[in-house]
Amino acid sequence: MVGYIRFADRLSAWFGKTFGWLVILMTFGMSYEVMVRYLFNAPTPWALDLSFIMYGTLFMMGGAYTLSRGGHVRGDFLYRTWSARTQAAVDLVLYIVFFFPGILALVVTGTKYASRSWSYTEVSVNSPAGIPIYQFKTVIVAAGILLLIQGIAQVFRCIMCIKSGAWLEAEDDVEETEELLIKQAALAAKK
Repeated sequence: MVGYIRFADRLSAWFGKTFGWLVILMTFGMSYEVMVRYLFNAPTPWALDLSFIMYGTLFMMGGAYTLSRGGHVRGDFLYRTWSARTQAAVDLVLYIVFFFPGILALVVTGTKYASRSWSYTEVSVNSPAGIPIYQFKTVIVAAGILLLIQGIAQVFRCIMCIKSGAWLEAEDDVEETEELLIKQAALAAKK
């Protein structure tokens, strides 16, 4: 189980970090749009569509990575007061009852949308540029598959926690700004 968990975490991290670079592309694209719109009075017909497509892709492809690092929203005001075994048992039930049916629906429905979109090479109707969007409908399916892979890893984490009483933590690769500031303040206070 640990081997699969580490595989899923690394896979999710690779996709999340790779698609995270879309933030840079979105920044350049929107900066270019603002510049040509306001300095040269020559707005582009494609910038808004492209920013929506890139943001949607970033959001979808980062979902499994966020799940692997425990970054999704939950009712922490209750959850954090429970023992690790109780947390794992509740998580396990919620994964089975809600998560997996939702993700399977996402993959099945996303496959239908993507195949239909590819069949007629769909373009965006929101702008005169007619940006092709059929390839981005495939992101729905890819994100669903990544979430499914990571969801199985999370179920394994729950099972291991129920047995041992302790969570198997994800590998550290990022740190919350607040935690970093607390550490820096603690170091400064010791000096």
